[in-house]
Amino acid sequence: MHLHIKQANIGYTKTLISNINTGLNLGEVCLLIGNNGVGKTTLIKSILHQIPLLNGEILINGKNVKEFSVKEIAEQVSIVFSKSIIPQNYTVEDLISLGKYIYYPFYFELKKQDRNEVLHIIEELDLLQYKNTLVKNLSDGNLQKAFIGRALAQNSPIIILDEPTTHLDEKNKIVILKTLRRLAKEQNKLLLFSSHDWRLAKEFADKIWYVKDSHLYSGIVEDVLLQHDELTNPSLFQINEKFVSPTIIAPDFYKEMLYSLLQKNFQKDLSDLKFEFKINIWEISLNNKSHNCESFEEILKTIQNIH
Repeated sequence: MHLHIKQANIGYTKTLISNINTGLNLGEVCLLIGNNGVGKTTLIKSILHQIPLLNGEILINGKNVKEFSVKEIAEQVSIVFSKSIIPQNYTVEDLISLGKYIYYPFYFELKKQDRNEVLHIIEELDLLQYKNTLVKNLSDGNLQKAFIGRALAQNSPIIILDEPTTHLDEKNKIVILKTLRRLAKEQNKLLLFSSHDWRLAKEFADKIWYVKDSHLYSGIVEDVLLQHDELTNPSLFQINEKFVSPTIIAPDFYKEMLYSLLQKNFQKDLSDLKFEFKINIWEISLNNKSHNCESFEEILKTIQNIH
């Protein structure tokens, strides 16, 4: 695990989340979810070592965060908060370029390679037409993309976003999260983002960290959601045009869960597969052979082995 939390209690004088044992690998996208005041932001600040743990340890690439300098933390983790100070006289290019200055004294000129990387990020986020626009004049959606661009420019293996879709409409939420998921996979980044909207997990996340009653529940999104009825309110987005669905025989909610899982993880034709839900067991059929799975995590591993 690239990010590993071991037997950790987090909080200030009072424990907000106790005995956290979880972790994430590079290339994974994780949604951190829970009600206001349960400790989501406190957990993020603990990972950044801005708040000391009450117990346990947090490791990044095998090293305890307590042993990192501020500069080393910035090299390992980039952060985007929901509320950020908007520089009044900075253009989009200026703001995104700030991510590179963790490697230089601020008065240094960026190298040509750095400027090329900044330009590539601007293009990736579809901000080229706003390259020279003052960030104070951007829409909420484009402003959030610019701050995400600054985080990407840091070139850190971990990107954490605290409520990145707050104040955004549904269209911009989907655009930003699709872009982030693609970049996480293509660039092998570990992406952790918090939100109040659990539906985003079904379509965009691999793992979920759900904080409830001072405990953090973690695992494959679909497995965690099915274990907590209060989270589930079925809704389906179509986000993967290359995905061809297999035959799925199951109750509507389980069918939606499986559909979401498959289209997130497979950009190919799965129509030769048949899935049937039978008393808490998924039966997968291919070429007259069948495989039984008890969880969505097992389904992913099985498809990767047989298809």
